[in-house]
Amino acid sequence: MQHGIFIAPFGPLADPHRLMQLATAVEETGWDGLFFWDHVLRPESNEILDPWVTMAAVATCTERIRIGPMVTPIARRRPIKLAREITTLDLLSQGRLTVGLGLGVDSGGELSRFAEETRDRVRGEMLDDGARLLAALLDGETVVEVDGNYTIDGVSLEPRPLQQPRPPLWFAARAGAKKPVRRASLYEGMFPISMTPAQFDAALEEVVSVRGSLDGFDICLKTNPGDPPPPYVDHATWLLQAFPAVADLDELFNVLMHGPPQ
Repeated sequence: MQHGIFIAPFGPLADPHRLMQLATAVEETGWDGLFFWDHVLRPESNEILDPWVTMAAVATCTERIRIGPMVTPIARRRPIKLAREITTLDLLSQGRLTVGLGLGVDSGGELSRFAEETRDRVRGEMLDDGARLLAALLDGETVVEVDGNYTIDGVSLEPRPLQQPRPPLWFAARAGAKKPVRRASLYEGMFPISMTPAQFDAALEEVVSVRGSLDGFDICLKTNPGDPPPPYVDHATWLLQAFPAVADLDELFNVLMHGPPQ
């Protein structure tokens, strides 16, 4: 199992230089990854950094740790722009990018206040279509999509990402919903949120029914510092120490300086 730190670039962490210092400490103390919330508005704080620009800065000051958004909503992004950002960041980080994707939420009005889509069903369709197109673009295919949620008229991308066929895509899956689990099963990983042990067992069964096995499939869990990990942690490939939207810096640095759990 690999261990990471999961933070929001909000409040006292809305400072790229501080986050670069933190990333260096994460790497030096033996952690395996540093992952960021991806939001444009939140009720907890109006001090928010863009996670993608932040990850580019982190990529330049680290050499080993994996980085990634957890999670980016395709519904408020354009697949072509996101594909270019993923490729650029994967090349910049020398192949250390993992991409978390999901529906997104309207906390703070980051959908409704910009007239973005707020209906879960429609955002789910946009996520399905967007992920399929994003994977095809990153895989080097020539993509033609003229109907549905997006239009891409005969486009292929160069250069290719360093990771082949592309950086891994993980998908958020909440509680007992089956569709997000099936979506994740088509790609490289799942980020379970608020699942009971029974719901988690059912999710694993669904993944196996789609993929045939769990081989090559990441399961990324999160836990609060000081709390016991989820009861199904033995199935995880990643465990993230997750901090609140506005983190206590003393607590954060104390956790990371002690290094990952043994």
